[in-house]
Amino acid sequence: MREELATLRRWQSEGVRFGLATVVATSKSAPRQPGATLALHPDGDVLGSVSGGCVEGAVVEVATEVLDTGVAQRVAYGVSDDEAFAVGLTCGGTIEVFVRAVTAATIDLDDLATRIASEEPVAVATIVEHPSAPDTVGCAIVVGEDRAEGSTGTSELDRAVVQATRGLLAQGATGLRHFGAAGERRKDEVAVLIESFAPRPRMLVFGAIDFAGAVASVGRFLGYHVTVCDARARFATAARFPDADEVVVEWPHRYLQTAEIDARTAICVLTHDPKFDVPVLQVALETDAGYVGVMGSRRTHHDRLERLREVGVSEASLARLRSPIGLDLGARTPQETAVSIAAELVMLRYDGTGSPLRETDGPIHRDRTTVGG
Repeated sequence: MREELATLRRWQSEGVRFGLATVVATSKSAPRQPGATLALHPDGDVLGSVSGGCVEGAVVEVATEVLDTGVAQRVAYGVSDDEAFAVGLTCGGTIEVFVRAVTAATIDLDDLATRIASEEPVAVATIVEHPSAPDTVGCAIVVGEDRAEGSTGTSELDRAVVQATRGLLAQGATGLRHFGAAGERRKDEVAVLIESFAPRPRMLVFGAIDFAGAVASVGRFLGYHVTVCDARARFATAARFPDADEVVVEWPHRYLQTAEIDARTAICVLTHDPKFDVPVLQVALETDAGYVGVMGSRRTHHDRLERLREVGVSEASLARLRSPIGLDLGARTPQETAVSIAAELVMLRYDGTGSPLRETDGPIHRDRTTVGG
């Protein structure tokens, strides 16, 4: 829902009661993951997607019915179902969607958007099934690290849901959890969809060159919080890097020593100048960053490895280095190079092979791993 939130806020501010369909579970080759949403405005406008086009028409029909009746529905489509073929789900997967009507009383989207924009970890837990209390279906709790707002209807279930939600939020994960009516674990009576909105992963781009501008753009497109850093104030300006969230004038290694780094962080060193590269890579390879890539020719790469060994970087640390940076796409321009770097990041995020799909077998879609997740 993150991508659609700005429009949904506007609809809500206008007093619109809209339909919201959310993927709650998938299997096999379903193209969208839990948390993907499609919204239906009463005038017929459709926003978002739950299947990449496969079942959108059928889901819109369900959303129209939900808006008419006010009764939420949980629907599923699978490749073995005749209905799935009728609506176009022929990719071999299954998809389960929860559809409800949303108003200002359902959830405060302004508050949710503000918390997401401030990079506050926040999650929304919504009841999608509760046979013994069907009137609570659609009830939601907005859960942060230190506060929770909303209710499932009972304090016991609230406590259990908040605890489970914080567990998933810590992982940045979205999925279904099941409880008993009083919050017992390993029960199947109450199904709750937990949607996590973790802060964006960070991309740190070192070197204020034309390639950095293209990498910043593709990084933002992939959902990173992008920082461009260079010691040269003349080149490190916001005007040169409009897609960066921040531009920092500082020696790269000094900045990196104080930056917040975790396993989702991508570090891209584009300076290909030893006086910048070696100090920043020495620091970068001591962090928990999930990706450390550096630009340069193969000759530059081998020279750089020797310089890093000379300053004491271990072979184990050097093995983490993605150098030369990116996948072999034959890229030449800054934009093409940025695409090759983005391709490598996506490959690592989902444990892909980097091979043409026609040369591989098995599932096309993989579960998210850690890099940039």
